[in-house]
Amino acid sequence: MRTPHGPAVAPSPMRARVAISTQFFTNGVLGASLLPRLPEIKRAFELSDTAYGFVVIAFALGSILAANAAAPLIRRFGALQVAVGGTVLLAAALAGAGLSGAVVPFVVFMMLGGVFDALLDSGQNVHGLAVERWHGRSIINSLHASWSVGATVGGVIGATCAAFGVPIGTQMVVGAVVWAVVAVVAGFEGAVPAEHLRRVESAADDGSAAADGAATATRRRFPWKLLAPLVVLAICGTLVEDVANNWVTLYLNRDVGAPIGLAGLGFAAMLGAQFVGRLLGDPMTDRWGRAAVARSGGVLILLGSLTAVLAPHPLIAIAGFAIAGFGSATLVPAAYAAADNLPGIAHGSGVAMLGWLMRFGFLLTSPMIGIIADGVGLRLAMLVPALAGLVAAVIAHLVGRRERAGRPARA
Repeated sequence: MRTPHGPAVAPSPMRARVAISTQFFTNGVLGASLLPRLPEIKRAFELSDTAYGFVVIAFALGSILAANAAAPLIRRFGALQVAVGGTVLLAAALAGAGLSGAVVPFVVFMMLGGVFDALLDSGQNVHGLAVERWHGRSIINSLHASWSVGATVGGVIGATCAAFGVPIGTQMVVGAVVWAVVAVVAGFEGAVPAEHLRRVESAADDGSAAADGAATATRRRFPWKLLAPLVVLAICGTLVEDVANNWVTLYLNRDVGAPIGLAGLGFAAMLGAQFVGRLLGDPMTDRWGRAAVARSGGVLILLGSLTAVLAPHPLIAIAGFAIAGFGSATLVPAAYAAADNLPGIAHGSGVAMLGWLMRFGFLLTSPMIGIIADGVGLRLAMLVPALAGLVAAVIAHLVGRRERAGRPARA
């Protein structure tokens, strides 16, 4: 019998897991495939360094503009549908950016891409957590590992196309079609039985005036005190990624004295270790719990960052960055899982709000490190990830203590 969610084949936890893993993968591919072409775009538009700095944050600004729009869309259409639809729209926006012949339309398409990325990110995490409940064990870390693989593949595609002189517009249009089709096909296999979907914990959906009042009361009672530490925990995780993307190579080359080829390995070691941590994160979570794993991750970020700062040799610094990358692996997935379990809020709201607020960290991390580096040097500025690890460990400990006390939120 054919269901509204897809083909006649009966849904299964493994089929749903493969489908949502594919969704995370396509998200990573699409977002990363344009990054290696940005220097070409800078030259084509004849942008100054300052102008380029503002242009490249258009995507992040767009994601912030999406605000909490994902939550009502998830409740109206379903998390999987929002994820798949958002992927198609993201692909179209990035294709438009690749075809842009001027800076203004490029910025507009990138901002639209950021909006759609924020929507689909919430959708795929909400649906991924539903699939996790169906499995009865942690899988959210491996889903984020799929995103990491996709981002790596996207980067390789972009770099290869650049090396062979493939026009940016051609690359982005072909990629948009291919990965949008993959996401749509995977979406037909991702159905989850209703009993595993998180229900709205209020009367907000019964259509009555009383329900409207209840919805308003629920919004007023949004558990900000429970969400705030989760946002900080997630930002601590993304901060490590941002440092890997923007600062590790420069630090190793300029401050530690590594040749540029060796310095580039710092980035690979950090994100490679994060990928391994995400693969191992689910069995570790099942054995020790999210809070304990996140707490240990914070400690590893602290120790790894201190090792990198104090290292007398580039290889020791690279090992320190790898330790920090491994420690950061489970922080964002753990924060999403805890946000999905916040009490007394509508379905999708916790994940959407966390994702929205977390993205402010992308706008703040690199400027903050740059300001500190200009003031006291980049070596001391690299203590910022160490501080983030300490903060993450403390937050995970406090959330874990709340869990042991029987309160509803978990991390």
